[in-house]
Amino acid sequence: MKVETRSIEFVPVDERHGKARDLFPVWFGAQMHITTLVTGALCISFGLNLFWSIVAIIVGNLLGALFMASHSAQGPKLGIPQMIQSRAQFGVIGAIIPLLIVIFMYLGFFASSGLFGAQTLASAFNLDLTWSIILMNGVTFLITLYGHDIIHKMQKYLSWLFFIVFLIATYMVFQLPLPAGSWSPGSLNLSAFMLSVAVVATWQLSFAPYVADYSRYLPVKTSVAKTFWYTYAGSVSGTMWMMGLGVILTVAIPGYLDQAGANFAKMFGAFALFMYLVLVAGQLSINVFNLYGAFMSLTTTIEPFMKLRITPKVRFVLMLLVTVVGTAIEIGGQGNFLSLFVNFILFISYFLIPWTAINLVDYYLLRRGEYSVKDIFDRKGKYGAVNWITAVAYIVSVIVEIPFINTSFYVGPVAEALDGADIAWILGLIVPSVLYYYPMKRKIQREQEEQQSVSETTTEIVLENIIAK
Repeated sequence: MKVETRSIEFVPVDERHGKARDLFPVWFGAQMHITTLVTGALCISFGLNLFWSIVAIIVGNLLGALFMASHSAQGPKLGIPQMIQSRAQFGVIGAIIPLLIVIFMYLGFFASSGLFGAQTLASAFNLDLTWSIILMNGVTFLITLYGHDIIHKMQKYLSWLFFIVFLIATYMVFQLPLPAGSWSPGSLNLSAFMLSVAVVATWQLSFAPYVADYSRYLPVKTSVAKTFWYTYAGSVSGTMWMMGLGVILTVAIPGYLDQAGANFAKMFGAFALFMYLVLVAGQLSINVFNLYGAFMSLTTTIEPFMKLRITPKVRFVLMLLVTVVGTAIEIGGQGNFLSLFVNFILFISYFLIPWTAINLVDYYLLRRGEYSVKDIFDRKGKYGAVNWITAVAYIVSVIVEIPFINTSFYVGPVAEALDGADIAWILGLIVPSVLYYYPMKRKIQREQEEQQSVSETTTEIVLENIIAK
């Protein structure tokens, strides 16, 4: 297996390979881990019973993944990573705004997922936690260094492993006794339900910066519908499954998630060691995504200023830098700090929702997938250094969201007045769509009229020269 030679640049047509169905195991496997399970269990902590927690998980996933999978469908058409495509909306320099947020998010998820994996590894082999962190991240670095193709291949095999193992685990979980009335609709706490839907939908939306990175190598003629649906089905099915297990275990065994990985493995009795290894593989799998995305986003951020040529040596150094920073956060945050840090990461993931709306409106409604890839790499090109229409729409949308947010890190005044109901993610999709669409549509129309005028003038000059001759 060769080390990937491409990074943020366009993937030539003759290097494209694979099929849309290859995306299903990529996104199914990416969700089959303890972090997903623990996130789903938050629905119970918000005050929902088992029935309404499952409903919130279904609704949140079905809605949130619509946007995530729509980003994936851009990959085959454009042949470039997800975040660099943002330059077409924000400008080559302006795109640094969402890029910095994404890098911070990647580092947070890298640290939290890596710590879950390291804790599970330490429990399995009675290792020191710090050395477990270093070992986990070292293996993650080596896999990620090889890049796109090995990630696809790894996810293909891991998805089959996860499917079989968690099918057995699900059977065992459903044998656990539950409190009376757990599956009864009963009375609905609407505020808690809306908050749960928001957390689950935001979980899916937080994968939006990842997805085109893994579809950009597909042939140009790959069906948009197939790219969307294979991504959507993989992510939704994996997430629903793991989040569903999380809420059932939380209801059946109070305090179960305090040591989620270890407790899950111990359910398998004599096969506990094998389950430990499966859980470690799950955390390793998602952390490869986090490291790969952080590397791509860091490269995209510094490229306009340094015009980097990503040689194998540069790739090694940048990826090692991200790994070292993420490892330092994990080691320094083994206590409460990391919990606070992850809560902050979930908070800033709301800042990515307006980016999602702007990107999708631009791609599907305004430009309809027609971009100049060359200009995406040129700050003097048609997309410019900064698009102020986008900057204003984005900043205003984030400001509008903040009062409606409800996280453990911060609760906005409107969310508090609504008894904890969180509708920030809905506003984060609607407001920027409106603020961006209309002024940008007028700008694009003016550009097209000017281009047509120049073209007509050029044609007239050519005809006059022909006549003169």
